[in-house]
Amino acid sequence: MAISRWMVSFRFAAIALLIFITLRLLGQSAPAVQPPTRPAPTPAQLAMRAVAEKDHQRLMDLLDIKELRPGANQSLKPPAPNAVNYDEAKANVYPALPDPLRLNNGKRVSSAKLWWTKRRPEIVEDFDREILGRAPANLPKVTWEIVSTTTDKVGDVPVVVKQLAGHVDNSAYPKITVNIQLTLATPANAKGPVPVIMEIAFSNEFMASIARSIPEMMPGNPGPSWQQQVLARGWGYAVLSPTSYQADNGAGLTEGIIGLVNKGQPRKLDDWGTLRAWAWGASRALDYFETDKAVDAKQVGLEGHSRFGKTALVAMAYDPRFAIVYSSSSGTGGAKLYRHIFGELTENLAATGEYHWMAGNFLKYAGPLTPGDMPVDAHELIALCASRPVFIGGGAVNGDGWADPNGMFLAAVAVGPVYRLLGKKDLGATTLPPIETPLISGDIAFRQHSGGHTPAPNWPTFLDFASRYLHTQ
Repeated sequence: MAISRWMVSFRFAAIALLIFITLRLLGQSAPAVQPPTRPAPTPAQLAMRAVAEKDHQRLMDLLDIKELRPGANQSLKPPAPNAVNYDEAKANVYPALPDPLRLNNGKRVSSAKLWWTKRRPEIVEDFDREILGRAPANLPKVTWEIVSTTTDKVGDVPVVVKQLAGHVDNSAYPKITVNIQLTLATPANAKGPVPVIMEIAFSNEFMASIARSIPEMMPGNPGPSWQQQVLARGWGYAVLSPTSYQADNGAGLTEGIIGLVNKGQPRKLDDWGTLRAWAWGASRALDYFETDKAVDAKQVGLEGHSRFGKTALVAMAYDPRFAIVYSSSSGTGGAKLYRHIFGELTENLAATGEYHWMAGNFLKYAGPLTPGDMPVDAHELIALCASRPVFIGGGAVNGDGWADPNGMFLAAVAVGPVYRLLGKKDLGATTLPPIETPLISGDIAFRQHSGGHTPAPNWPTFLDFASRYLHTQ
């Protein structure tokens, strides 16, 4: 399966870091590491790009759109056209947010019953039709295989590690084979089923190898790994590889689980995008956890960063079985308000590099419509998670401005009325707190750390928050 440009960059960075650490351990000085120059696209990459551009144009033709507004450009600075905006004074372009507690007929939602029976289904329909796309009604069955079971130590904790493969039934269209990659690690000495935190991330094998290779004390990121932190509480952890069953590019839309259910044909305008498909895989992992005696399947939490922070939030919103979520730096398409014009924009998601995450109908909000025309916004995606606990995290603007930490905070504030209606506590603040100040007293939580685009500094705070809800026997 093709590796995204992000993953290639990550591999270079990880390799450079490992070289640095190895030399430090050997008592040598590390040579100056130059950022890798981006190689010219290979013929295969150019072919994939051409397929995505053709499909993108097909959707525009179906929508009768002549052109889209260009997205924010991180290499430009104001006042250049299309320069990315990092000025909060210029961000509130569309101040009126959709009311999550007002029915489409204008009636106010005044009871939990009205929320569950009327308003929530309306919000789901809007996201299905306009933003994320509809999951097919009759999705194929997934059969789980335990590929291997081994014992290991993560830090000082003995664990049982299972490598799993979810085989998707392709009898309706044998030309496409789909398998879900999943790793599960549980404490070897647990006296019963344990809560599990599942990270949605790139390749299980690659991420696991990096986690094993990097010492506990890393320059600039002191402390144990997130896996060690989870195990220290007596819980287990899992890593799901979403690109194992749906590629992260537009060319892959006729392959993977989306291509399988469409029998290799292009999507309709309201068909599901990659975020929904990745979230579907998270739910299938939870299906497996319900059969594993080492896992307390009623206490499974989700974590994802960046594009997978979006995915984790979508999975939480659509599957009520997940107990808690940590959505890290999810930005546009995740916890950030579309209407908050700061960092990454709707127009960026609608372009050829990311449009596959969303429904085809999403493109129209990058031209001729605007984010202000959307029937929903990110606070209502969070509302679909109610009344379960949600933790939203991000970094400082000078390192994580693209994800718009304040735009995510504002969405967390705006969902408060829904949580209060359902008898839960809101964020407890309406003004962005100082960096490193956690807001975890309610059922919506938020923390902005002083680092860049990384989930690591917020893990301890998230786990403190999660410990209010997850418990070992």
